[in-house]
This record gives sequence, structure tokens and C-alpha cells, in this order.
Amino acid sequence: MRKVTPFVLPALIVAAAATLGCGEKPAPPAPPPPPVKVATVLQKDVPIYLEAIGQTRGSTEIEVRARVGGFIQTINFAEGTAVRKGQLLYTIDPSPFEATLAQAKGALAGTEADLARAKQDVARYEPLARENAIPREQLETAVSVQRAAEAAVQAARATVQRAEIDLGYTRVYAPEDGLVGKTEVYPGTLVGQGQNNLLTHISQIASIHVRFTLPERDYLRLARRQVDQGTTSEAPQRPLELVLADGTMHPATSKLVFVDRNVDPETGTILMEAAFPNPNAIVRPGQYARIRAVVEQKAGAILVPQRAVTELQGIYNVAVVDNSDTVEIRMVTPGQRLASLWVIDAGLKAGDRVIVEGVQKVRPGSKVKPEIVQIQDGGADSPATPAPAATAAKGA
Repeated sequence: MRKVTPFVLPALIVAAAATLGCGEKPAPPAPPPPPVKVATVLQKDVPIYLEAIGQTRGSTEIEVRARVGGFIQTINFAEGTAVRKGQLLYTIDPSPFEATLAQAKGALAGTEADLARAKQDVARYEPLARENAIPREQLETAVSVQRAAEAAVQAARATVQRAEIDLGYTRVYAPEDGLVGKTEVYPGTLVGQGQNNLLTHISQIASIHVRFTLPERDYLRLARRQVDQGTTSEAPQRPLELVLADGTMHPATSKLVFVDRNVDPETGTILMEAAFPNPNAIVRPGQYARIRAVVEQKAGAILVPQRAVTELQGIYNVAVVDNSDTVEIRMVTPGQRLASLWVIDAGLKAGDRVIVEGVQKVRPGSKVKPEIVQIQDGGADSPATPAPAATAAKGA
């Protein structure tokens, strides 16, 4: 067996170590911190609103219906236009009603002739009865016939009046000023005949009304606040704002004009109605509307952009960046939304910095490269304006 000399052994060990070292790859460099946009939470006094969803309707909604049966002859208005009270809208074929009126007038003339003859008999019999030239019973019979003829004349006159009314109903007039809708019938359509046919709608929209329902809890909140303020009005009278479907605010505010007498036991809500001036008739009946009222002012509220808040299974989180640019995922309790901002009721404090863009890039405890932006009242972010050197030194 060959022996290895002592001075050769260390050299072999060094060579083996060098060979193993050459086979290892150097560790990759750590990735740079991801860039994110960070903003200091906005703190200010904000109004707290109570909101409800409703639908607009005219201050008066009129259903124009046919009151007699017949065929529609003409339509005398343009759909979707303003009409005046007394304006002719429809005509129904009057021929049957004209014939009925003529027949009633003929019957009236016959009863009037009978009455005249009965009066003549009474006038002729009265002096004869006084002289006992005729039996007293003959005069009494003549008087009874006269009274019956008078009653027949009254009945015939009523029949004529009813026939004239029915004939008048063949011309359908607008009962009030307003905006007329589309017609539900056309020339040649048979209306009436045992059915009170709907012809069209007329809406008065100089004042637009909104009907909505409010949960019982919110109604009690409003009502009790009214009592605390010493107001004894039955309806909670707070200025109401109308937000339309496109997010714009109706220019005029209003108050409640109607509160239902009871809470619906099936839905737990109470029906309310508010009236708003409608300049230029922009708002039409049937539109979606959101009613809101300021119920209190929250002092020093914390606000963040809505996109800074993530939600998973009903849990809301915000990514907070500390002074060492390390991320902390913090659970928050969101409150009311104001435009694109969200009031945070719990979980954040003044001075906290939150990630407003790039939340999906970070993990708890990770480092980030923050780009400082400012939260605007409208929710848009803008680059932060550097503080003057003197101010920064004073803050330090």
C-alpha cells in the first residue's frame, strides 16, 4: 500500500475544496422594492348622509280613460308634448250617441205634449167641479194624470241630459295642464264596451316628486333627531338632495311632503315622498333617483380613496407603509362613501400612509419604493408638493 507523505495531504485538501467551490453558483441579487403610490390619509370634517333609493313621478299623475264605448276616430295631440287643460285629445265615433240623443229628445217632446193636455183637462174640470157639474172624482183623476205627466217630463229631460253627457264624452279633453305620454290606442280601436280603457297619461312635472322607502331604523333616527331639536313636525324636515342616475346633483333641494301612516310589516320600511322644483323640466317621471340628507357632521374623519381598500369575504384591509417603507396590512372598518373617497371609521389614524396604487404588488412585511401623492377632496391623486426648506427644517 502506497503511503501519502504528510506534506502532500494538506495540498490535496485545499485542491478538493477548490474543486467543490468552483461547482457552486453565486446567490442571485435581491429584487428591488416594487414602486407604489403612497398618500397620507386625508383628515377633515365631513357630512354624514342618510340615503335611500327612489323613483321620480309627476306631482300629479293623470290617467286619461274612455268613459263611453265606441271606435276611436282621431288623435288630436303629439305624443310627449305639453298639453293645456281643455285641449282636445281624442274623438270617439259620435253617431250612436247622436241617435240616442235624438230619440231621447223625441220622447221628451211626447211627454211634454201629454203634460200640456193634462194641464188643460185640470183647468177645464176645476170650474165644473166647483159648480158640481162633474163628479169631484173626475177632477181628482185629472190632477193625478197631470202629476204623472210632470214626472214623465222630468224623467225624459234626465234621459236627454244623460244622452248629451254621453255624446260629450265622445270628445276627450285634457283634464289638466301637463306632459302627455304616448297614446295607448289608435284610430279604429274599439274602446269602452264594458271596459274603462286607458288612453294615455298626463304628468305635471313643474314640480317633480320622488317616492322612496326608508328602513324603520333610519326613520327612527331622523324622527328622534327632530324631537331633540325641538321640531314637532310629523315628517322629519331636513333639506333633501336629489342625485340622478348619471351621478349629477339636482340643482334644487327639497323637503318631505308625505310620510306614510305605517311601516310595511313585510319589508320593515316606510314610504316617503319628496317634491323638488324641476326647472326646464329636465327630470321626467320614472327616472332612478337617490335621495340623501345630512344627518350629522363628523369631525376629523379619516378618508382614503376607495381603490386603496381591498375586500375579501366581508373583511376590509388597507396597506399601510411605515417610516421604514415596510408594508403592514391593516384591517379597517369603512363607513360612508363620498364621491371616490371612503370614510374609515376604525383602523387608521391621522398621519398614516396608505398605498393607493400598486396594492397587488406588496405583501405584509415587504419593502416598497413609495412615490408620494396627495389625496384630493374629489378623490383624485396628485404628486405631492415638496415643503419649503424652512418649513421642513422646522418640522424636523
